[in-house]
Amino acid sequence: MKHSPRLWTVVSSSVLVASLGAGATACGSGDNPLSARPYDAGDQVAINQPSGGRPVDPKRPLEVTAKGHGTRITDVTAVDTHGRRLAGELSAKGDRWHSTASMAAGTRYTVTVSTENQRGAPGQRTMTFDTTPSKSLLQVKLGPPTGKYGVGQPLTAELSEPVKTKAARAVVERGLVVESSPGVEGAWYWVDDKTLHYRPKDYWPAHSTVSLRSNLEGVRITDNLNGAGSKPLKLEIGDRVEAITDAAAHSLTFKRNGEVINTIPVTTGKPGFSTRNGVKVVLGKQYFVRMRGDTVGISGSENYDLPVYYATRVTWSGEYVHAAPWSVGSQGYENVSHGCTGMSTGNAAWFFENITEGDVVKVINSIGEDMTPFGNGFGDWNVDWKDWRQGSALLKGTPVHHNPVEQARLRPQV
Repeated sequence: MKHSPRLWTVVSSSVLVASLGAGATACGSGDNPLSARPYDAGDQVAINQPSGGRPVDPKRPLEVTAKGHGTRITDVTAVDTHGRRLAGELSAKGDRWHSTASMAAGTRYTVTVSTENQRGAPGQRTMTFDTTPSKSLLQVKLGPPTGKYGVGQPLTAELSEPVKTKAARAVVERGLVVESSPGVEGAWYWVDDKTLHYRPKDYWPAHSTVSLRSNLEGVRITDNLNGAGSKPLKLEIGDRVEAITDAAAHSLTFKRNGEVINTIPVTTGKPGFSTRNGVKVVLGKQYFVRMRGDTVGISGSENYDLPVYYATRVTWSGEYVHAAPWSVGSQGYENVSHGCTGMSTGNAAWFFENITEGDVVKVINSIGEDMTPFGNGFGDWNVDWKDWRQGSALLKGTPVHHNPVEQARLRPQV
């Protein structure tokens, strides 16, 4: 605001007086009202919240008014215990300030009001008050857990209650703060009323750091729902690892940071059980898995019950990259599996050691269906970026180039 420089002048003048001593009197600073410390303006401003009394309703707007003759309000800051500043507007005459956003529930606010009198002398009043806690809280579970991941790993937020309106969803998105170093463009996507996924426009940069935290504690989501606190998380992103399986060529190409470091003969799903095309993300690894056809709806002559080693999972429905010593004769030549990508035990052990959760596994040229974006693992990368942005309550309908980097670092407007 235009009065802020004058407040800074106060600080500068006081330093000058202290350093120059008597010589400063030649400048006449003793007659300058701005050279004085702010006086107590407690009797010149009124705040519509009781100080030190019972907690107040956070839905009630905060209002500060000047009541002393010739007193003007120059600045108001209202900050809660989480360091969040309450947005507000000051009238042109400086006689009234009011909040333009809802206060957070279950927190304490410190309100500092700066004023000036007719002579321009600065005054100040500070007060605190508590807001009543919300009876209904939106719990937010953030994922994945803190750890090391590949460049394809999406972030997730699971809500305890459905959030349906665009306005409420926008509040949630603003409160889910994603930061990365280096910075990237990214967005949230509402999978359903209780689930959000976040991904950058392109894969995370190799060796980047990603953090996610919720700033929703106490924040009003709807009239009867406020946000709860949640534990933040941090991801360390490793090399850019991409495993690309060409089902028609029966070959897997393993790339690290753009360089091909291994080519492995494989077999994928046979007709009727063809492997899904598209980009998948490694969900986890298991040294040993007992695979049974009846657990995924395969029965009769096609049923199987096999001990499987070096199993890297890419879908919840049971698609793996794993050792398949029984099909070595077909690997590199034909597709004979029930949907998994099979390779020799030696190659599977190497793959297992060089792949990690969050790495990218892509299948091309299969006669099978496409990987679904959601519900069977992380198929998020199969959604075009333009369409992905339409899944965001904040970005839907905006140009693709809108807020390229800072839009990925959403801040709550509270």
